Amino acid sequence: MSVQFANTATFTADGVLFDMDGTLTDSIAAVEAAWTAKANELGLEPEAVIKATHGRRASDNLMELVPGLRKEHVEREVDKFERSILAFADTPPESRKSSFSSARSARGSISSSRSPMTPLTPNSAASDITRHPSFRFTTSDTLNFTNYKLSQTIEEAAIEDDSPFEDEQEENEKIVDMSVRILPGVRDLINSLPEGKYAVATSGAKTYCHGCLSRTGITIPKVCVTADDSRLLRGKPFPDPFLLAASDLGIDPTRAVVFEDSPSGIKAGVASGATVIAVCTSHKRHQIDSIGAHYVVDTLDQVKVNHLENGQLQFIISH
Repeated sequence: MSVQFANTATFTADGVLFDMDGTLTDSIAAVEAAWTAKANELGLEPEAVIKATHGRRASDNLMELVPGLRKEHVEREVDKFERSILAFADTPPESRKSSFSSARSARGSISSSRSPMTPLTPNSAASDITRHPSFRFTTSDTLNFTNYKLSQTIEEAAIEDDSPFEDEQEENEKIVDMSVRILPGVRDLINSLPEGKYAVATSGAKTYCHGCLSRTGITIPKVCVTADDSRLLRGKPFPDPFLLAASDLGIDPTRAVVFEDSPSGIKAGVASGATVIAVCTSHKRHQIDSIGAHYVVDTLDQVKVNHLENGQLQFIISH
């Protein structure tokens, strides 16, 4: 039962199902850098790839993007890709600055030695390591290549603005911090929930999920459904991840509350029958307020939880 007043809504539930990235944690800069690198490897437009992949399993994305990728190779490539995200997140901005400088100094020799029609690839692309053609780069290659692409973009923008780098301070200001961060309101909300009353259901695989949670000091819950769970047949926007998480918690999905930020995740939550609270962390309100979420909030600071004597959770939403 839900009770609504002018600016608040109150209802009860038996448990909580959290999406992870974009809901609990923010690693969007590192994720977008990794997909940018992957798009460049595949000769695709990075912005289109980033838009198409948000909120979906990396395995589903890679199967769609990479021609001829065999199913038996998907798990390995997902693990490598998600480790590259964490590598981006763990690279200090100062180190990235020096990488940019190295990339710029190397660009002249690379450019002068290739035809204008020859695509730019990392130096190690010609290594003897046997890989699927679309996955010929190591994580180190991916980091170096994306640092190069980002530094190239920064330089081009500076040239267009007629404001080339004058000193290290100006260069530092243009470097993006890709570290994983906890989002507003998350810690207080999780701390207000009894143990065993909440789970994580994410489109990330175990390596990425546990890596992000540990980097932000969020305790990994006992129920954590990741994209590589062998019991999971379909990912978001299908409801399977939330249905499985609810089952592992021992609750009816229709008595669960789903927190999500992406359109595909919101659709999955709605399809599961849960009460869905969408949070405007990765998308603007107008992009997600018509997908079916029961409530839309700016941050999780707007959500409070009380414990009732009968074991239920009372939610108070300020919106």
